Amino acid sequence: MAGGNPSTLDFSTGSRFLCSLSVVCRDGCIKAVGQADVIRSQFSGATFERIIDCSGKCVLPGLVDAHTHPVWAGDRVHEFAMKLAGASYMEIHQAGGGIHFTVEHTRNAKEEELFNTFKHRLERMRRAGSTLVECKSGYGLNLETELKMLRVIERAKQSMDIGISSTYCGAHSVPKGKTATEATDDIINNHLPKLKELKLSGEIHVNNIDVFCEKGVFDLESTRRILQAGKDIGLQINFHGDELHPMKSAELGAELGARAISHLEEVSDEGITAMARAKCAAVLLPTTAYMLRLKQPQARKMLEEGVIVALGSDFNPNAYCFSMPMVMHLACVNMKMSMNEALAAATINAAYALGKSDTHGSIETGKQGDLVIINSSRWEHLIYQFGGHEALINYVIVKGKVVYENEKCETMSSY
Repeated sequence: MAGGNPSTLDFSTGSRFLCSLSVVCRDGCIKAVGQADVIRSQFSGATFERIIDCSGKCVLPGLVDAHTHPVWAGDRVHEFAMKLAGASYMEIHQAGGGIHFTVEHTRNAKEEELFNTFKHRLERMRRAGSTLVECKSGYGLNLETELKMLRVIERAKQSMDIGISSTYCGAHSVPKGKTATEATDDIINNHLPKLKELKLSGEIHVNNIDVFCEKGVFDLESTRRILQAGKDIGLQINFHGDELHPMKSAELGAELGARAISHLEEVSDEGITAMARAKCAAVLLPTTAYMLRLKQPQARKMLEEGVIVALGSDFNPNAYCFSMPMVMHLACVNMKMSMNEALAAATINAAYALGKSDTHGSIETGKQGDLVIINSSRWEHLIYQFGGHEALINYVIVKGKVVYENEKCETMSSY
């Protein structure tokens, strides 16, 4: 410690999850994790900026939301009534609603408006325990608006205390007036070369490429062309597949070396086997199946076959959920995951799906100091309490810095 910057935080806990352990963060990373008495002795001469007494509380890794669409204008609350009346996702889409409704409003929105709403959404995610969030474009469908959305995401990366993995999703839908082939050609010949140029100039840094591989949207061959072109400019493949119809997306993703595939409600047995063999993560989205009344993804079969299962909120105008604790609860109840499996899926496995498991997703020395402290002696309350995170999450820490503190937790019971 001599001559170095002072440690910023010491998290001491007597919880069941980290029994009598301490976590020390320095320079944004976890400096030490171990038995409380050993850590206190090791750092007996250190000066701490802040010490948090976590007696009776639990310290967990910061939650990772592996799939969101958080940059858009114009909500779709009116469509919720249509869904309740029985309209399907594709029926609303074909009637001019769904993605196309949001595209129109997002194209017309100023960049500053998009940034301000995006910032507030990220803050709500952070209060619910998310410290790393995957954020997609995809409500532009033309180069100008897609770049506007990606600039907004880049601004948040640079200015907010939350981790962001950015995804170009220009193939979220086929733009009006174009065929899927024409849209594919436009993305490959115009969008991706521009993204490469902006990456080289340092203006925008995109991490992943996404395509909505679906019947009536982008077929398997168009999806292959776009994903391969994105991979060729250094983007990780992380795409929508096998959601509404079996498309053999999982098999394609495994073949192309995809980092992750999302949805997978209609994945084939062969696709599950291929993903397990290729170590391609399955990002399951229980909110989507719940809100659209789809059949649930086969989480148990995937886990038994050895697939790396991650979770995401799928936050978007169609699935308006900021809360990974609620996502974990739904995964346990509707997809038959255990609480241990759900927590892993919302931390280390979700980090893996974003190519970040070497720095995020677990409490280990050398990893980024992203933590959640809950006001309970049992970590399971974070999942058990459906919608109770607002009174349960006491602190959210990003890079060793407290970015959210819920003072109500000190004066109220979480039970």
